[in-house]
Amino acid sequence: MRLLPLFLLFSLLANAQEPFDILIKNGKIIDGSGNNWYYSDLAIKNGKIVQIARDIKAGTASKVIDAKGLIVAPGFIDVHTHLEEDEAKDPETKSFIYDGVTTCITGNCGSSNVDIAKYLNWLDSLKLSINVATLVGHNDIRKAVMGRANRDASADEMKKMEAITLKAMQDGAVGLSTGLIYIPGTYTKTPEIVSLAKIAAQYNGVYATHMRDEGDSITYAIEEALTIGREAKIPVEISHFKCSGQHNWGRSKETIPMVEAARKEGIEVTIDQYPYTASSTSISTLLPDDVLADGQDSIRARLQRPAIRKQVTDHILARLKKRKLKHLSYAVVANYSPDTSYNGKSIEAINLMKGRKHKARNEAETVMDLMMNGGASAVFHGMSEEDVKNIMRYPFNMFASDASIRVLGAGMPHPRGYGTNARVLSKYVREDKVISLEEAIRRMTSLPAQKFQLKDRGLIREGMTADIVIFNENEVKDISTFEKPHAYSKGFYFVLVNGVLTVNQQQHTGARAGKALRHSF
Repeated sequence: MRLLPLFLLFSLLANAQEPFDILIKNGKIIDGSGNNWYYSDLAIKNGKIVQIARDIKAGTASKVIDAKGLIVAPGFIDVHTHLEEDEAKDPETKSFIYDGVTTCITGNCGSSNVDIAKYLNWLDSLKLSINVATLVGHNDIRKAVMGRANRDASADEMKKMEAITLKAMQDGAVGLSTGLIYIPGTYTKTPEIVSLAKIAAQYNGVYATHMRDEGDSITYAIEEALTIGREAKIPVEISHFKCSGQHNWGRSKETIPMVEAARKEGIEVTIDQYPYTASSTSISTLLPDDVLADGQDSIRARLQRPAIRKQVTDHILARLKKRKLKHLSYAVVANYSPDTSYNGKSIEAINLMKGRKHKARNEAETVMDLMMNGGASAVFHGMSEEDVKNIMRYPFNMFASDASIRVLGAGMPHPRGYGTNARVLSKYVREDKVISLEEAIRRMTSLPAQKFQLKDRGLIREGMTADIVIFNENEVKDISTFEKPHAYSKGFYFVLVNGVLTVNQQQHTGARAGKALRHSF
């Protein structure tokens, strides 16, 4: 006689006494593994998937969801987000939830809360609608010890940074992140990062990096990331993998093989991308690194000096020449607090609004004016669709929004904050057929769960946490655009977070059942 596994036996005994909390019937299950879909019912109790079988009786559940004609999949895991300081703006996290996201990895690009225990405890008290795990950011570790100084760390400062990293990992961070185009990360040499990455590696963490360059020097930047992985013996995640600048279009044929070769060597390297041809970051990235040291007061003081203004102008003009562009039309302001009329307009257009001559030299002056008043976030149009598709075909590539929690009507942000997953499923799966539906779901679920060691998520299996999305594969679509970004995705009919119904018939229920996810080691 065949004996039942203990877990299944206990589940069946419990379910014989009490009804399931939720029963999902008649759905096409895509389980996150990459396998083909299949028909089955799915029973949930106490936040867990407790039974997967055909024709589970409806009377055995407190609530029944009829998923006929819909896909049932694990909740999506967004591996690259920037939630910090935005959590309380919309605890219902509708921009993520309506895009099928049930878990976010934050603390990316070297920017995070430094006191990880305090941050995770605060998340638990706030109660978001999504789960959150966090990396600890190298830039903020460095700022806590030595500010924005443009120099190497002393031996004593290194010990302090190592201590912060150690405590962060012990308190539940999932790894270390760097932002090597941002201050002060850009001032940091590779050995400093290796030293901190080794500590994260001791606690089975991940090294996630916004590389030092994503354009002209991209191969050098990839090699640096791989060197850190090799020397620290740590898994590597290369963030928002791309080829920036028109003159770099087509170089994904060069960069993807570097990742493939590293994996053959034995480096556990993966990548992620957002499915758009534009990036978004601070307008400060248009300036030389040395101008940005030591804080806003120092930046403002430098920009008042004619010699520095000439340096910045020459730097921006050289950048345009390399891109074979005549104007800063590719840089569009997303949010400029001192004058929101600039939001949604290019630097070229803002320069003309200010009554200046239609020349790149004057546009450089306009950039410096914005920086004198604290800077701005911007959308930068500079990637090719063919590179986006080529990178998307790489199997160890995940999808990520690189976004904060969006608030309807606030600024003119990149549409990726509303529609990343829906865009993949509608444009690149259904319309362009770049990858299959099952493969897209794998990239959104089990692959990120494996990478960041979210051991009870990312698959539809008995015993797994019931983070689940139910959507119409023919209707799912991103509505957010660059011109009109504030629009939620459509087609996600139901979303469950930790077994709690959070979206019901495409409407948020108000449930806030998300948890802070602490890394175990």
